[in-house]
Amino acid sequence: MTLELFPLLVNAFWSGLAALGFGILFKIPKRLMLTVFVLGFLAGFIKFYTLQLNWDIAIATFLAALSVGFLAVAFAKRVAKPTVVFMIPAIIPMIPGYFAYQVILNIQKFIFLHQSSTDFTYLNQIFYNGFMTLIILFAISIGVSLPMLILGKDMTKKLKE
Repeated sequence: MTLELFPLLVNAFWSGLAALGFGILFKIPKRLMLTVFVLGFLAGFIKFYTLQLNWDIAIATFLAALSVGFLAVAFAKRVAKPTVVFMIPAIIPMIPGYFAYQVILNIQKFIFLHQSSTDFTYLNQIFYNGFMTLIILFAISIGVSLPMLILGKDMTKKLKE
């Protein structure tokens, strides 16, 4: 098995750029943008690296989210900002839009193209993609929550507004 480094770095770069875009959308201070990019890059790198190793996408996403969670807590403590400033933009690109899109597409196919009552192809795809969406979303949620639970409240800053 050979790992292809260039496609891995390209995918990680686009993950970092997407995280940077969400950071801009959420009006994160300019001095923190590089950190958000790096977290998004690392999340993408970890996810796509583990996918190249033929790991399951849910496990790959969990490991990437867990890494972002621990690093976001560390960065937040260092610059005295809330962890969500770093965490949320970096994990949004990992949301499983493809699987959710496939659910909707197969629902439409099932409703409009379903010919035989014994053909369950579309229903199988609806449930498979729906459960994959849920599992990946749970993996993201647990991955970013676990570091804050492990490290405790004293490692995180609260929003002051």
